[in-house]
Amino acid sequence: MSEQFYVYIMANKRNGTIYIGVTNNLARRVYEHANSLVPGFTSRYGLKMLVYYEVFDSISLAIQRETSLKRWPRRWKLELIEKTNPQWKDLAEEAAW
Repeated sequence: MSEQFYVYIMANKRNGTIYIGVTNNLARRVYEHANSLVPGFTSRYGLKMLVYYEVFDSISLAIQRETSLKRWPRRWKLELIEKTNPQWKDLAEEAAW
């Protein structure tokens, strides 16, 4: 079984502050963000909701996508979230990790 990698977006509320990251363990990373276990940007701004993610089989492709998304204008990022999660639900609540 090959390892999977994730590019994800965390938010504090609809159209609020967002954070884009990459990880090989989405459940663990979302838990860390949601419980402010790691000091930094996400804990400072209360980014506790997983609002978007993509799955990759290659870490290099995941990092490329993360870098690309971070360069996008904010409007594009919000449209990406809205396209797959128009209600801005916390996807971690529905996930079957």
